[in-house]
Amino acid sequence: MRIAVGGIHTECSTYSPVLMAVEDFFVLRDAELLGAEYFDFLDAAGIEHLPLLHARAVPGGPVSRMAYESFKAEFLEKLQAALPIDGLYLAMHGAINVEGMDDAEGDWISAARTVVGPDCPIAASYDLHGNVSQRIIDQLDIFAAYRTAPHIDTRETMVRAWSMLVETLRTGNRPGVAWAKVPVLLPGECTSTEDEPARSIYLSLPGFDAQPGILDANLMIGYVWADEPRATACAVVTGIDRQAASKAAEEIALQYWNARENFGFGPVTGPLDAMLDLAAAATTSPVILADSADNPTGGGVGDRADVLRALITRDWQGALLAGITDRPAVEACFTAGEGASLALRIGGSLDPASVPADVTATVLRLDDPGSAADRQAVIRVGGIKIILAARRRPYHNIGDFRRLGFDPKTVRLLVVKSGYLSPDLAPIANPNLMALTDGVVNQDIANLASDRRARPVFPLDRDFDYAPAAVLSARWRS
Repeated sequence: MRIAVGGIHTECSTYSPVLMAVEDFFVLRDAELLGAEYFDFLDAAGIEHLPLLHARAVPGGPVSRMAYESFKAEFLEKLQAALPIDGLYLAMHGAINVEGMDDAEGDWISAARTVVGPDCPIAASYDLHGNVSQRIIDQLDIFAAYRTAPHIDTRETMVRAWSMLVETLRTGNRPGVAWAKVPVLLPGECTSTEDEPARSIYLSLPGFDAQPGILDANLMIGYVWADEPRATACAVVTGIDRQAASKAAEEIALQYWNARENFGFGPVTGPLDAMLDLAAAATTSPVILADSADNPTGGGVGDRADVLRALITRDWQGALLAGITDRPAVEACFTAGEGASLALRIGGSLDPASVPADVTATVLRLDDPGSAADRQAVIRVGGIKIILAARRRPYHNIGDFRRLGFDPKTVRLLVVKSGYLSPDLAPIANPNLMALTDGVVNQDIANLASDRRARPVFPLDRDFDYAPAAVLSARWRS
């Protein structure tokens, strides 16, 4: 049996002015895809896996139409060349926004369906922060999404989707998908599965899986920073019994709806100045402060210097800020060299709304992995050390800091561009603070510009009734 494998994976804030281009994506093609650790679970007796193309990028602004069409054309060309196939597995995210297009995943998956025809089962794995549409559901036979945020079950979810596809091919039993929209749009920072009520809701999902006729039950939080018609939460259930799948989707949807007023931030959260006051008063360390509205893994630009300017104003001693995206500043540091002192303008190199900080800095360390786009520079401004990055990227792993000679556990104040902290950083935070800063992924959800979303939707609207109504995929209805 022959299973083709590919997909496209990122999320895009429609509030960001920075278009994502081809060079922003890490692309796996052909044999390189099967050799990557990300896909090394693709191993089953009697299955030949046919690698196509998988493009993945750190979340950001909308993807340029040219970049998307380029990836899509290559993917479809490889898919056509792989025919005949028995199944198709797509590793997706679900929150891509492409300039001039409302439903990029719907476009991608529909195009794949056209190539493989109506009889080929298609399975997809998704991030729970993806947005789903009827067009997407109508093309799929199998759907599975993450059940953790922070995401520690990415691989497990991919295995769930792929395993259901393999089982479908081996047994001949064709599953289908039912889904129920939930008019709720909350940020991931309020719906972490580490905290209630999300924790209990997600822990209940395996119980649905165990019900007769159900294969895989999912709750999609959705992606709140995309002002597009499909942006909403929803329950999505893969099953072999239409009635059971529909009932499960409606139960999950109602569970989420009923809990909507109970969601809140897990860490101590507030305005930047208030969080810095708490950090200054702390007698424990490391204090880890999340600059939430500029979080690259949520679609933030990553070039804002708001926290840096506030720390300079306070003459802060013993802070490490990781990091600010600013390629011109990084290049200036490389030109000056380690040990040099120079005037730098930090921040605002990508987003015109980002206010830069003008500083005199000492270059402490330069990191050159071989590509100018991947360079980093560590500088000192007074009692603050700052990591500058040429490319938009997060600093969420301990390894990111060790590479540059830092141990986060020994820092008095660590500032990262993040929402909820990563699994690496959360356990060492003492305490964990989140600042409600400005940026393209800010937490002021009720006041987000909303010109194209379907309304009403909570919390933008509050005075309306809701009753879940599951809809089957067109493939299952027929």
